[in-house]
Amino acid sequence: MTHPVSGTTGHTVPEHVGVLGGGRMGAGIAHAFCTAGSTVVVVERDQAAADAATERLNGSLAKSVDKGTTTESLDDLKARISVSTDYASFAAAGLVVEAVPEDFDLKTESLTRVEAQLSPGAYLATNTSSLSVDKLAGKLERPDRFCGLHFFNPVPASLLVEVVLGKQTSPELAEASTVWIEALKKTPVVVNDAPGFASSRLGVAIALEAMRMVEDGVASPEDIDAAMTLGYKHPVGPLKTTDIVGLDVRLGIAEYLASTLGDRFTPPQILRDKVANGHLGRKTGQGFFTWES
Repeated sequence: MTHPVSGTTGHTVPEHVGVLGGGRMGAGIAHAFCTAGSTVVVVERDQAAADAATERLNGSLAKSVDKGTTTESLDDLKARISVSTDYASFAAAGLVVEAVPEDFDLKTESLTRVEAQLSPGAYLATNTSSLSVDKLAGKLERPDRFCGLHFFNPVPASLLVEVVLGKQTSPELAEASTVWIEALKKTPVVVNDAPGFASSRLGVAIALEAMRMVEDGVASPEDIDAAMTLGYKHPVGPLKTTDIVGLDVRLGIAEYLASTLGDRFTPPQILRDKVANGHLGRKTGQGFFTWES
């Protein structure tokens, strides 16, 4: 495996990191490891997606330089990050994080393709927010070198990462993961594989109840969110968080949790209706709130 390099906290990150998927989450993960000192390659499905990921990464890194959250120049950061369409680009990686959409079949196919390119000493992680790590590991040759690293959006600013341990995850990977996350100046929360882990299970439960309150006419989205931000000191209310995450993403997670944990996670009709109407939150400009582009 590649030698680790010291991050800004004195902890170490892998020298070479790969990220599969250059969307909002994947680009954020790549950004975090790059600014911590890793050389990062992002792999996308085609050239158009790769070009979009490059633009996304360049903009994100430029913001960090402008805000002074990194002492490196933009040119130095860009020299350590690249975007490719070739899975073979992962051959040198000590860690690859999968960040493709939350679809079980897509993730399992992607993970097996990535694993086939890795050196025997490399580690593999999934950024799933709710899917079973053990089930995702089912077709892997080295499930002991696989875990969940659930990053939160927006990744560069978020302070939390869930480290999700499968039944076969090695103690060495469990320990290394917490070191990597601390090197990114984030706090690792270690959980055992279970539906929704800790954060999604709690966050979705609150959000679904907030949606039912809107549906029942209890209060407006603005007032429900204010109750949580002002009364319980949540930095963002559950409905605005849903808009940021994406109503389609929340619906998919809720359906999965309902199938594994029971009716208390059954999605309310208001969520299904909004998704059916294309009101997916911030990314479409309309969800429980209206967003300006």
